[in-house]
Amino acid sequence: MTWQVLHLKDVSPSPWKNGGGTTRELVTWPKADDWLWRISVAEVTRSGPFSRFDGIERWFAVLEGDGVALSIGGDVHRLTDLSPPFFFDGGQATDCDLLGGATRDFNLMTRRGAATAIVARVQGPLKASIDATEIIAIYSISTGTSARFDSQMLNCEPHSLYWQVAARPAILELDATQALMIRIVLNPAARNAQAAASNDGQSSAPKDIP
Repeated sequence: MTWQVLHLKDVSPSPWKNGGGTTRELVTWPKADDWLWRISVAEVTRSGPFSRFDGIERWFAVLEGDGVALSIGGDVHRLTDLSPPFFFDGGQATDCDLLGGATRDFNLMTRRGAATAIVARVQGPLKASIDATEIIAIYSISTGTSARFDSQMLNCEPHSLYWQVAARPAILELDATQALMIRIVLNPAARNAQAAASNDGQSSAPKDIP
């Protein structure tokens, strides 16, 4: 089983059209211009609306900074770097107000009907049962993360994403001060595309750890 690894410092930021921040795209799978799931990290430097993504489900987590207040459909959700990751409909109008200075935020997007996902914040030890063909990812925030996947040991560097497709059912054990665990399940058609991408050698990461 091979982990694909991306370090935040190695990914160039892309500025937002409204000037309110930048985004570093870590993974866009299976293609950058036609993705079923996408992981990115954004630097939000001023309050303003989020872009709308119809047909997309989103997970959002504050990584660093004072936090944000997301206004969606008349409800306000205050999120900090201690809050659980927040799930919402990417097609809804969403306003983001900074609670203090700039924030660094994690984003997972999945195309509705093609994939479902869950993101959990890890602060201490955690154990999870992973199914075969499930996509598992670890984002290590400000400190390193120790991971054991089946019999494989992994030391995740800070500000880095590690991900792979589980080849068989396994137990994932994490120990972290601040990390995120991401689990993505593709529908059957998307799993076939995943297998084809693997056979073609497509990869969104510059480095593998066997």
